[in-house]
Amino acid sequence: MRLSEDERRLIRAKVAELFGPGARVRLFGSRVDDAARGGDIDLLVEVPEPVGNRPAAAARLAAELQIALGDQRIDVVLVDPHTPPAPVHEVARRTGVPL
Repeated sequence: MRLSEDERRLIRAKVAELFGPGARVRLFGSRVDDAARGGDIDLLVEVPEPVGNRPAAAARLAAELQIALGDQRIDVVLVDPHTPPAPVHEVARRTGVPL
C-alpha cells in the first residue's frame, strides 16, 4: 500500500469526522500496488446511515483530504444504504485494503 501511516490515520479521522465512527474506508486501485508508481488515491467509504446528498458529501471529503494531504488527486466512492449497487463497489470491496 502506497500510503504512509500518517496519511492512513488522517483519512480515517476525516471519514469518522464527516460520517461518524461506523463509517468504513478502503483504499483500492493503483495505490494498493506497491510496485506501481503515481496514481490517484481511490477510496471506498461505506456508511451505515443514509447520506442526504452523496455526491456533495463525497466531494467535501475529497476536498478536505486534498487540503490535508497536499495536492493529490483523490476519488471518493461513497456508499450508503440507499446507494444502488454498482460494479465499482464490488471491485473496491474485493481488491481494496481496509484503512
